[in-house]
Amino acid sequence: MTSSAPISPRRWAVDLGASALLLGVAVIGFWPTFAGPSYLFAAIGAVLLGLGIAAVSAWRRWGILIIAGLTLAVYFVFGGALALPYTTIAGFIPTLETLQALAIGMITSWKQLLTTVAPVAASDGHLIVPFLLLLVASVLTASLALRLHNVGWALIPAGAAVMFGIALGVPSPAAPIVQGTIFALVSAGWLALRQIWAPQNAAVSVGEVDPARASHMRWRRIGAGAAVLVVATAAGVATSAVAEPQQPRHVFRDTIIPPFDIRDYPSPLQSYRKIVRDDLEDTLFTVKGLPEGSRIRLAAMDDFNGQVYNVSDAGNGSSGAFTPLRGNMSVDAEGDRATLQVEVGEYDDVWIPTAGQVNELFFTGDRAEDLRRSTYYNESSGTAISTIPLADGDTYTLETTLPVERDDDSLAEAEFGSVSMPKQSNVPEELAGLAAEQTEKAKTPIEKVAALEIFLSEGGFFSHGLQGEVISRAGHTSERISALIGGDQMIGDDEQYAVAMTLLARELDIPARVVMGFYPDEDDAAKASFAASGDDVHAWVEVNFAGHGWVAFDPTPPEDQVPNDQNTKPRADPKPQVLQPPPPPQEPVDLPPTLPDDREAEEDDFNLAGLIGAILVIGGISLGVIALLASPFIVIGAWKAARRRSRRAAERASDRISGGWDELADRAVDYGARITPGATRAEEAGQVVETIAVPAVTVLAQRADAEVFGPNDPTPEQVDAFWQEVDQIVLGLGKDAGFFTRLKARLSLRSLLKDSTVTSRLQGLKDAATARVRREPGTIDKNSPPASESESA
Repeated sequence: MTSSAPISPRRWAVDLGASALLLGVAVIGFWPTFAGPSYLFAAIGAVLLGLGIAAVSAWRRWGILIIAGLTLAVYFVFGGALALPYTTIAGFIPTLETLQALAIGMITSWKQLLTTVAPVAASDGHLIVPFLLLLVASVLTASLALRLHNVGWALIPAGAAVMFGIALGVPSPAAPIVQGTIFALVSAGWLALRQIWAPQNAAVSVGEVDPARASHMRWRRIGAGAAVLVVATAAGVATSAVAEPQQPRHVFRDTIIPPFDIRDYPSPLQSYRKIVRDDLEDTLFTVKGLPEGSRIRLAAMDDFNGQVYNVSDAGNGSSGAFTPLRGNMSVDAEGDRATLQVEVGEYDDVWIPTAGQVNELFFTGDRAEDLRRSTYYNESSGTAISTIPLADGDTYTLETTLPVERDDDSLAEAEFGSVSMPKQSNVPEELAGLAAEQTEKAKTPIEKVAALEIFLSEGGFFSHGLQGEVISRAGHTSERISALIGGDQMIGDDEQYAVAMTLLARELDIPARVVMGFYPDEDDAAKASFAASGDDVHAWVEVNFAGHGWVAFDPTPPEDQVPNDQNTKPRADPKPQVLQPPPPPQEPVDLPPTLPDDREAEEDDFNLAGLIGAILVIGGISLGVIALLASPFIVIGAWKAARRRSRRAAERASDRISGGWDELADRAVDYGARITPGATRAEEAGQVVETIAVPAVTVLAQRADAEVFGPNDPTPEQVDAFWQEVDQIVLGLGKDAGFFTRLKARLSLRSLLKDSTVTSRLQGLKDAATARVRREPGTIDKNSPPASESESA
């Protein structure tokens, strides 16, 4: 039932306050999605703006169309300052970019939020979702609360906001017990208080009930309700604490984000020798701002299967935990912040050159958006990969945290870190004994790692196996590592030595991994710009120490450390005396597998016309949906408006008077009046008064009869005055009714269907008969009230 009486100040305060508390529960639900309070300014601002819209609209008694328009205007005016402040002027003045982003974000922001792995960043435009959701929910909640006697309807949009906050969020909830308790307490208390204030409960006769007793009964009901709330809340909290769900809740994000399989891409270490051979003098990419001593990495690999060292596909912090790019990565990284500018040259692989632990990665250029959507990053390993290869001309900016320089003294007492490492398979059996032998005198963790590093770097020789160099086969299979360790002389390059040291360390349960990347020579380390070529590619080892993270080690011998005998070759049978299974098939020397052709994206030029067309299509679809939803309003309203114009512009003045009365009767029928077909105007007026209680229609019915059946035709001034009275009565019907009653009246078809052919003919016969009676001798004057039917007879 709608409310037509003025709203008391205490009800304003209670309704708006309860609405704010319920919507505050929905605000809390977004905390895990943003991993902090970065969204609160936008969310709380949306709630306050929505409550303001509802309060002003209820005070002015505006209809649904005005409320919708006002909500849309507030979204565009304040949305920039609250949801997209970085696109505005001075933080609050919206620009064309702001308005465009808000318009498109009404449709696309939901998908972007759900396809970005949480926690999401406010700087990526994700604040549009909580701002828009809470703005609409607060307008609906407060409007229903202020306009209806039954406040239970207001709980529907508030509850929907809470549920959408959960569905759009992450599996781990914010504070479910607190949220449920607050929502239950506020809802129950609000319903009880409004029930006590209801007119039917307040209308108690003083003569029937003593005031003191009435007050006592009222407070008794309040106390009983409060006790029930306390007991229910305590039971709910206790039950939640005991019956905690065994599985995480399911959200939209779980089914929308497409899976990313790192196994679809070959290990970058397989292309090591190819880069050395084919790109020795080519500029693969250029880095500006790289501090001295820092390294560029392509990937960190921690999984060995006997054939290749690769990134693992396991989660829980390993190198397989890749997620889409976002704006707040590596939040716990410690070190020196740096900004690097990277421009791609001849490099055309999927592994993206990065440095340190990346906080943010911004692509620029023509393919920026495509690369951003196809790039994944692993915070644990600092590895980035794009599903479409980089190409000449691609540029991007890295906001990163670089590790501090290695300090052996600080590592003297450090223990190995406790990190999850995938289990290795098909490791050469002789490595376990060799690792134990080389580290038997080491007493501390750092001494063990240093012993393995020195054993390889000082006991081996360097060779890429290129023309003019000592023979050195490419690859890092179990057979190749056995040949390196078991040969007369250890000969290889970074690929073999980094893998050998990592395998040796893992045999001692040392958390180690292989890293491939680039860094300049000592002579070029201090330059402002680093142009990476095939001569700068390297592979090294990283070992995890507690409190220090991953520390780099270089087991590869210096490049000038070559065998004295240029004809030295590994012995024919480098296998140890331990019986081993047959070696696996050897991979081609210089031709590592490349990416499938079907994964290479076409590099189309930016299509401005296509973008504009897409925006127009989205806008057209949105307008079409809105038009479809509004079609009942449009069709029925147009039908009624056309009929009103026809009545108002009738050829005869008396017909315009009759049309005015018919218009009033139709509006009364729409508001629930029951009018008998074929009744006289006096009878219709009586039926309207019985149903709606509008006494003025009785006088207007008499005036209509007098104007229509009088001796003279009504003047234009009399017709205008009559229609003005009709409009005032119709307007009064809308003012005295509530929001839903007015909406129902506008959509009502009763007045349109009552004018059937039979009804029209009956009305015509009635008017003709009445006219004949009244135009006989003694006809009434048009200004005198018409005689009743008994008097006429």
